[in-house]
Amino acid sequence: MRMRGGRGALAAAVTATVAVAAGLWALRDIPASLGAAPSGARARRVRRSPQFDGEAFRNPVPGAVIPHGTGKRVLRQLLFDDDHRAPRGTVPVVRPSTGPAGPLTTGGLHVTWMGHSTALVEIEGRRVLFDPVWSDRCSPSALAGPRRVHPVPLPIERLPHIDAVVISHDHYDHLDRATVRTLTRTRSVPFLVPLGVGAHLERWGVPRSRIVELDWEEDATVGGLRFTATAARHFSGRAFARNQTLWSSWVVAGQRRRVFYTGDSGYFDGYAEIGRAHGPFDLTLIQIGAYSAAWPDIHMTPEEAVEAHLDLRGDVLLPVHWGTFKLSVHPWSEPVDRLWTEAKARDVRLVVPRPGERISADDPPPVDGWWQTLA
Repeated sequence: MRMRGGRGALAAAVTATVAVAAGLWALRDIPASLGAAPSGARARRVRRSPQFDGEAFRNPVPGAVIPHGTGKRVLRQLLFDDDHRAPRGTVPVVRPSTGPAGPLTTGGLHVTWMGHSTALVEIEGRRVLFDPVWSDRCSPSALAGPRRVHPVPLPIERLPHIDAVVISHDHYDHLDRATVRTLTRTRSVPFLVPLGVGAHLERWGVPRSRIVELDWEEDATVGGLRFTATAARHFSGRAFARNQTLWSSWVVAGQRRRVFYTGDSGYFDGYAEIGRAHGPFDLTLIQIGAYSAAWPDIHMTPEEAVEAHLDLRGDVLLPVHWGTFKLSVHPWSEPVDRLWTEAKARDVRLVVPRPGERISADDPPPVDGWWQTLA
């Protein structure tokens, strides 16, 4: 009996050791995932930005990330209030066999929503990938953090040729180290990012020659498309220091077609200014999810998303930042339900593709409420 007990204790010790080693192995990438702070010439450029006040980047319209005194309540809700925050069935992911189907056309405009804020836009014969996140969790750790409620429609290795990658800001659900490293290793694609974000990319092995950093209202031409970083009302940070890198919305303009992407943003009057300066837009990709009364200034509600689309002088609205990760306490389908109601009330052309579904901005399919059976 003692032998059995000794063997049991030994087995338990070995199991515990293996578990600890596995945990440490899984945590090994966290320091690198945090990224790097701007330094040298990059930091000097950050300090020259009109958006930088000497200590941090600031929003064009001031707003609190989480109003004072509400932090504990918000954390408790996020941890324990899980009512209806995930779909009640399998999300109908469209799985292309070899990548988004259909030939590129010089005058065409197509988009494939990959989930959350990741979208592949085909504009005038070029492909632009917005905020690519292929990891299972949007977190510095593979063991913790918000996890996908549906798989990515297409393995990253099977993506077609990409002409540019656009990053809106450095939060984990928009800037993913593993995805960046894979794209760097397998492609020669350039990355267009807001000021300071290039420090993260360089730490992860992206050559400096492939990083294009822009301040608001600065632009760069890549592959015949003009990319302009435009204002947003949000914040940044991957650890404890906030707002040391800039956040942006983006305008992508070809000879005839124009696309606008909000990134993450609260509603503000800057959308009307962007619409006047850079619109009208054939397609807007607008954040609709992860809103809360606890942080009203940094994420839009669905109704504000429609208002922003109209301010921007957009034609077709495609919602992003919903349906993939549980980042707030609202029910899983609430953002798109509210958006559909508001779009109909205000006569806005809306398209709500399934993850992986490629749609044409010139001939968008009617909204069919595919998500409602999962609510």
